[in-house]
Amino acid sequence: MPLVIGVSTPTVPPPTIPAERPLPVPAPQFDPGEYVPTWIDPDGVVWELNPPGTALFTLNAVSGYGITPANLLTRPDPRGGVQVMGVRDQARNLTWPVRIRDRTHMEFLGRWRAVAESFALTKRKGPGLFRLTRPDGSAREVLAYYQSGWEGEPGQGQTEDTPTLSLLCPDGAWRDSVPITLTRAYGSSVDYLNPFPSLSSGDVLGATQMTNPGTVEAWPSWELTGPATQLVATNNTTGKTFTLNYSLPAGQKITITTRPGRVLGPSGQMLGGALQRPGSTLWRLEPGVNDLTFAVSGGAAGTSIALTFYPRYNTA
Repeated sequence: MPLVIGVSTPTVPPPTIPAERPLPVPAPQFDPGEYVPTWIDPDGVVWELNPPGTALFTLNAVSGYGITPANLLTRPDPRGGVQVMGVRDQARNLTWPVRIRDRTHMEFLGRWRAVAESFALTKRKGPGLFRLTRPDGSAREVLAYYQSGWEGEPGQGQTEDTPTLSLLCPDGAWRDSVPITLTRAYGSSVDYLNPFPSLSSGDVLGATQMTNPGTVEAWPSWELTGPATQLVATNNTTGKTFTLNYSLPAGQKITITTRPGRVLGPSGQMLGGALQRPGSTLWRLEPGVNDLTFAVSGGAAGTSIALTFYPRYNTA
């Protein structure tokens, strides 16, 4: 008898479908922005340095905008090495390569000469301003003198030139492009035993707080408007004070600068002798909050004092 052999159909497992992998998320595209360098010559003419592709622009190789250079004052240590006795900020050297070009030689020459003269002005009119403006609109600047770099590059000078400017910045610190001003004017105080206001002549401008947002000390300037016979200005944070004795008529002004230390009278005359000596220090503002006191003798309606300073920083 024949055997009946059954036919079996193998069970094939369903194919394994791998889990769907998520598509890679593209990195967010940010526009980092660029800083914009500007030269403001001693006459106040602003030279904008536009992006590459224009007739006058900065190459991406500016250097010297970092921490203020420092000089360490040292003496030998008997146990070896040295002891640091003090730290002094130094002048800053900026290297600023620019490119100037135009369609024809004469067009190029006119632009090249004009920009050159804007730097040469610092030799007889004092410093210009080198300013860096960030993408958020904030800006820091430094006073600068031309040193070298505009000699004419070999193989150039027909329709383009690439000077590498060297600028000396006597104050190694950077500063804000907009100053801060604090103004205090003559006021009145009320005697509650008397319905009429009484005026104090010894402390008419009072105490106040001034915040220096910079990271290094700031050196303010002052403008005192009369009438006044004496100004006593104290920085209680540092313990420094100065006293100015001078009979200032109503409406006239005295200007005091703390760096360099100088007092100028209403007609521009030097009034250094009006500072009370000893005991007067034309003080600075420390970073952060400064507690100040202004006292004016001989004040009346119209008496005021304005303190102005540029916040200063180690870097641009």
